[in-house]
Amino acid sequence: MKSRGLIIAIAASAITLTSCVSNKKYSSLQGEYDALNKEYNATQMALAESRANNKSLETMLAEARKRNQELKDDYAALQGSLDQSLKQSAQGSVNISKLVDEINASNKYIKQLVEAKSKSDSLNMVLTNNLTRSLSRDELQDVDIKVLKGVVYISLADNMLFKSGSYQINERAMETLSKIAKIIKDYRDYDVLVEGNTDNVPISRTNIRNNWDLSALRASSVVQVLQTKFGVNPSRLSAAGRGEYNPIADNSTDTGRQRNRRTEIIITPKLDQFLDLIDQAPEHEATDDTTK
Repeated sequence: MKSRGLIIAIAASAITLTSCVSNKKYSSLQGEYDALNKEYNATQMALAESRANNKSLETMLAEARKRNQELKDDYAALQGSLDQSLKQSAQGSVNISKLVDEINASNKYIKQLVEAKSKSDSLNMVLTNNLTRSLSRDELQDVDIKVLKGVVYISLADNMLFKSGSYQINERAMETLSKIAKIIKDYRDYDVLVEGNTDNVPISRTNIRNNWDLSALRASSVVQVLQTKFGVNPSRLSAAGRGEYNPIADNSTDTGRQRNRRTEIIITPKLDQFLDLIDQAPEHEATDDTTK
């Protein structure tokens, strides 16, 4: 502003003194005026440029500050994510360790069950072989022996044990029952279930109501003979009647009905060892951590 005032003053003086000064002096003043005016214009341009640069620098500074805050926010988010990942990783390691322990416990339990079942199957095969060797060829015609799922089934034909419609055991069946009793007594850890079965032909006896009665009475007769005649511990014995409702053949033929009239002696390992294993089964408690 001072420069502009100075120029105006000089111009005014020049006009006022035009008539008073010489051409040489006028030319000199005019030259100074032009130089000052040029300097003024240059100064104005520099000022405008400086202001523009200053505004640009302020804009750049604001953008830099904004970007810096964004970077800080991103860093904080990444740090939080990392902390959460590390926490989850540590918890995951604990859960994996628990899972491994549970799998090992389950595998041990399964191995125990397999070993127990294998032992049971082996004993049943030995029992079956011993019983088969003890029976004569004629006896084997009326006795069917098989092992199903670890259980020994001895099926005795009806006509070998009883008279038709009767639950009194024949004398000729006693020798066969004595051999079966010996095997039962040799294997003290086995329970014995005797099941009576009939065909579907209705029975007509004054002291027997139906096939249910007949099958139960026949099973009871076998149980009592094993106990009283051959010394089998009665605590190991059970008697059951299945009547006509557990057929193994078609009742529409004579052959089928003959097969259905049978008494089965079922020899099974005692369940104590399996129940003990079940009591020892590993318990898996589902927690919030393991279910996530």
